[in-house]
Amino acid sequence: MGPTTNSFLFCRSAARLFCFLLLFGSASLKAQLAAPSLKISWEIVENNHKGKTASLTSFTFTNTSKKALPKSGWSLFFNNVRTIDTTVSPDFTIRHVNGDLFQLMPTAAFQGLKAGASTTISFISSAWVVNFTDAPAGLYWVWEQQPERGYPLTDYTIKPSTQPRQYQRFAGDKLGLITPEMIFNQNKATEEIAEKELPKILPSPQQYRERGGSYVITPQTVLSVPEAFRDEASYLGSQLASMLGSPLAFSTEKQTTGIVLKQETMPNEAYRLMVNPSGIEITAGDRAGAFYGIQSLLALLPPSAWGKTQSRLSVTGVEISDQPRFGHRAIMLDVARNFHSKAQVMKLLDLMSSYKLNVLHLHFSDDEGWRLEIPSLPELTQIGAVRGHGTDPLKLLQPSFGSGPDASQNAGTGYYSRQDFLELLRYATARHIKVIPEIEAPGHARAAVVAMKARYSQKMAQGQKEEAEKYLLHDPADRSVYRSVQSWNDNVMNVAMPSTYRFLEKVTDEIVAMYRDANAPLETIHYGGDEVPGGVWTQSPAVQQLRRDNPSIQSTDDLWYYFYGKVIDIAQKRGLYVYGWEEVAMRKTMLDGKNHVIPNPDFVGKGVQVDVWNNVLGWGAEDLAYRLANAGYKVVLSCVTHQYFDMAYYKSFDEPGYYWGAYTDVDKPFSFIPYDYFKNSKEDRLGNPLDRSIFNGKERLTDYGKQNIVGIQGLLWSETVNSPERMEYMMLPKLLGMAERAWALSPTWAEKNDDKAYQKAWSVFANQLGKRELPRLDFRAGGYAYRVPTAGAVVENNQVKANVQLPGLTIRYTTDGSEPTATSAVYSQPLPVSKTIKMKVFTSNGRSSRTVEVNP
Repeated sequence: MGPTTNSFLFCRSAARLFCFLLLFGSASLKAQLAAPSLKISWEIVENNHKGKTASLTSFTFTNTSKKALPKSGWSLFFNNVRTIDTTVSPDFTIRHVNGDLFQLMPTAAFQGLKAGASTTISFISSAWVVNFTDAPAGLYWVWEQQPERGYPLTDYTIKPSTQPRQYQRFAGDKLGLITPEMIFNQNKATEEIAEKELPKILPSPQQYRERGGSYVITPQTVLSVPEAFRDEASYLGSQLASMLGSPLAFSTEKQTTGIVLKQETMPNEAYRLMVNPSGIEITAGDRAGAFYGIQSLLALLPPSAWGKTQSRLSVTGVEISDQPRFGHRAIMLDVARNFHSKAQVMKLLDLMSSYKLNVLHLHFSDDEGWRLEIPSLPELTQIGAVRGHGTDPLKLLQPSFGSGPDASQNAGTGYYSRQDFLELLRYATARHIKVIPEIEAPGHARAAVVAMKARYSQKMAQGQKEEAEKYLLHDPADRSVYRSVQSWNDNVMNVAMPSTYRFLEKVTDEIVAMYRDANAPLETIHYGGDEVPGGVWTQSPAVQQLRRDNPSIQSTDDLWYYFYGKVIDIAQKRGLYVYGWEEVAMRKTMLDGKNHVIPNPDFVGKGVQVDVWNNVLGWGAEDLAYRLANAGYKVVLSCVTHQYFDMAYYKSFDEPGYYWGAYTDVDKPFSFIPYDYFKNSKEDRLGNPLDRSIFNGKERLTDYGKQNIVGIQGLLWSETVNSPERMEYMMLPKLLGMAERAWALSPTWAEKNDDKAYQKAWSVFANQLGKRELPRLDFRAGGYAYRVPTAGAVVENNQVKANVQLPGLTIRYTTDGSEPTATSAVYSQPLPVSKTIKMKVFTSNGRSSRTVEVNP
């Protein structure tokens, strides 16, 4: 080889060495990067900031490392449910990314943070902040040198509010933070009722009579069952076997002793239950009725039966004749905002079946997640079911609701495989629960929009233009500017594109196939329909072309009716009726020159059913559910004032949940009057005494309209629900009051609006919960983490008096400054106020409430 070749080899070797050193240096640099040692706290400075509907809050950063925090080259990302308008601190700026994600960055004025030093960053949000779930969440750090990696910041504290300026939302806000004294006074009117005097079944049967005597179930008891009820008998057998430690024998021959299931002509879901010393007889006309008779039988068993194996089970002698008030008794579970596992959903189905609820409305898609595998569109779960930090917006969804940067370890990631969903459907069907899937459209659809955008990009890169455009949900040329209620700017399907309807048809067909394969009933699909923001579609060439081709589309609002007309057609061709949120049944018009909404006459008579949530007291739509029912729409009462389980129990910094619609304690669902909820409404959404003039001119429910109220639904939106424990805390015990109103006859107190009769009924219900239902839930299905109410306490005549919302739960206390435990002294009489007294309420399995402290 000549000199030229040697020179070439030398240069090539040098280049390799340079590249190696460059890569090694880069890898070494990245290996050195980590989350900084920062102690971060957040607090509310004040609400009603400058007399506006705004809040001033602040972060405090303390550098706990031995090195200075650099003055640039980094960002802190976090989720914040309130829109941030202004950064007060000049050293920093906060940028809105999208949705609830924000990016905090140092400005040129920031000179770094020395070791041991602190700095405060204040910012203004355009809404109130009251409790800890309003706080920024999911904080993580990103270095500019490593933009693809986010580092969680875990040394983070949320400081409680203690001063009026921190928790008073506006001038004249009369609702302060809840106190032990307020709780004590609320509880005072609840009577203590002996367990033996309580009705033993919830929800209340139409006819119930205890007849004396009892029947004893043992492992030798025989179950006699007709073939039609074999599955229900198997369910009963498995429940009793888990209590007795051994299975019961089955017989298909008619018997008069033991446990006998009989089939006779009866209304759907109706049953009779007879218990006497010679045996138990359950009679029903259909399988659902037999199943509900079994649930009532199980409810008659003592709560101890669920805690440990029994040698015998004594059942009180009763005569019961029963059937439900409403045919649609539902729970809506949001698994899109935060994912809830298959096992947790099955546990919820067990709970629902215990209280005779028969519909699970599964909200599996929204802006923040798509949770159901559609095998022909794998991007929906490959991308739409994954949340985390990244630099490619088409690889995964951004963090939301504090899910953080790590896509593999947060409640924002997860989905049900097709097989998972089949198992859920079969499990629900065995418990006579229909699962209604919801495809959010056209709004609240960002997860699907992004997933199909990613599919489009992949197919275009492969040169497959036709395939790329097949299921596209956005118009690439659309320049419309909008922001949704949850601050998204790209979350709406484009209703002018044929590919949007191909997408809906494809997903609908795959869902129909899943139900067929699971042998599960499917009568409807919920197609969403809520909260499409203003400004959407206005600059879309596809929409402009559609309007030219369809002169009847005069405005953007008309696109709504065009879209749902096509959705109704898609559903009806598959033998389904359309179900949606209230907006599906509404039409915008003008009255006296002002915007006005009326029931849409176009869809009446087309089998459309709607969930009506907006009855917020003071917002003007208090009568919307009744107007739609009177107009002919089938209505499910999903009222935020009473049935939104994600609303906080009451105003307390430590109490999780939202409160924009109302505070919702256990009594709210129980006190609901379905056909006239105006009647006993007493407080507005802010907790102030209600100005009843808001009902002037509002439409009341007619007898015709009553026929169109098909049921009641309790709803759990999951923005603040990121664990099984939080899910059960927010649902329970609220769900039990909702189940009572959905199943039981209208009570006397509701018909007469009798406060004394209501208080007596509430006392019975509260005692049922504390002495029978909650002890059962302590052990059933592994135990449910229902909310344990805090103790009420008041100082009178130098003595501490205490009580509890649900009699039967146990108050324990200490006087030495320590936290009460399950072995601490039991409160049974007033205590002298000589020392600090700490109190907690305990359940039968040792779980407890938050601590109440009373000082001398």
